[in-house]
Amino acid sequence: MQSEVSPSLSVLLVEAFYGGSHKQLIDLLKENIDGCCVFTLPAKKWHWRARTAALHFSQTIPSCPSYRVLFSSSVLNLCELVALRPDLARLKKVLYFHENQLVYPVRKDQERDFQYGYNQVLSCLVSDVVVFNSSFNMESFLSSIPSFMKKIPDHRPKDLDRLIRPKCMVLNYPVQFPDVSRLLPKHKLLRRTANVDDQKPVSDQDPHQPISGPTTDPHQPTSGPTTDPHQPTSGPTTDPHQPTSGPTTDPHQPTSGPTTDPHQPTSGPTTDPHQSTSEPRTDQDPAGEAADQVKPLHIVWPHRWEHDKNPELFFNTLLKLKERRLDFHLSVLGETFTDVPEIFSEARRLLDSHILNWGYLPSKDDYLQVLCQADVVVSTANHEFFGVAMLEAVHCGCYPLCPKALVYPEIFPAQYLYSTPEQLCKRLQGLCRRPDVARRHVVAVDTCSYSWAALKSRFQTLLADEGP
Repeated sequence: MQSEVSPSLSVLLVEAFYGGSHKQLIDLLKENIDGCCVFTLPAKKWHWRARTAALHFSQTIPSCPSYRVLFSSSVLNLCELVALRPDLARLKKVLYFHENQLVYPVRKDQERDFQYGYNQVLSCLVSDVVVFNSSFNMESFLSSIPSFMKKIPDHRPKDLDRLIRPKCMVLNYPVQFPDVSRLLPKHKLLRRTANVDDQKPVSDQDPHQPISGPTTDPHQPTSGPTTDPHQPTSGPTTDPHQPTSGPTTDPHQPTSGPTTDPHQPTSGPTTDPHQSTSEPRTDQDPAGEAADQVKPLHIVWPHRWEHDKNPELFFNTLLKLKERRLDFHLSVLGETFTDVPEIFSEARRLLDSHILNWGYLPSKDDYLQVLCQADVVVSTANHEFFGVAMLEAVHCGCYPLCPKALVYPEIFPAQYLYSTPEQLCKRLQGLCRRPDVARRHVVAVDTCSYSWAALKSRFQTLLADEGP
């Protein structure tokens, strides 16, 4: 896709992988920033986009004397583009990192393709401003550069991280949170205006204790966007349970599967177990608020069906809950791709009686409806640089449970973090026994601070031609 060029255009938006969060950001900037001109490539064949997009754009982006700023994601080899197009080299060049290839999980480090990370380092060196969607993303990238460069057999460059760091800043990804009040059940609507001074995290050991104030760990980062790019974080946090995902793969289009009656119970995989339902099913009880406090806990997992999201940990945890005869309902959402982990078909069979929704929901409204009806949202990711799905679920009133690793301590207070699989199981076990605890808890995360309304002025400044 490309925009028509006019003399009034001053911001050149270039996206080599125009899909998902990359597309959402480009569209958001084009709609809200004056003078934008957009050039993109479809979101497929990721590896080839990273290798060859610069050459394509060097031939398709016309010369325009009014350009002042070039904005691109780190998929593009910006170094190659400005070398091929000296007229673009004079622009203020802004590079945005949705992810970074230096710590992107692979099954074996030997499988990591050196070139992708190397391209990102080169792109940083020619950029004027390097922007990361989280402090974890920035620090994991910068702290990994020295060891990454040691893979070069000899004549290794030095101090590249020190050259790049002064250009770096954190600017959280702007999430467009819709108004979901019409989709919220009664208890969530009432909860939004309730006094929440008496909240604390639920524990399986004593589920009958009242909730008290939010417990925070003074050593954990507070929620909300990080604005000081020079404050160090803990660097690339690794999960003791190593990720099982393969190297960065070619993302494909999601599957949607056959349409089923949303009011009928799921009967397990009668055809392809990887196919999804396309309409949401909810467990809302019309009897009202009283029934809302006693029905089974509704757990949602809204992530891509890939190994780096660690679905094995999630489903193994739920199977333990089932073995202990705990009641719960389950919605497994998210996009599916060509190589779906086998655990999904096995889990659908073993957890059949608990399943309310299974698979990708192409309708955003249907997706939000399921989130609004759910009680708890879980992440088991081995890879996350920001986590839009978790924030969307919190916006819809879900109680979050996330690993105490990756980006999550940056966004979520300590009460929503778990360190081990045993802790995750214990937290879910406690909530299954007391689902009302999750339903009357107001999550201590200010999602508004990650909204476009809160971040718009910073993006406007970033794309202004007044220097970094």
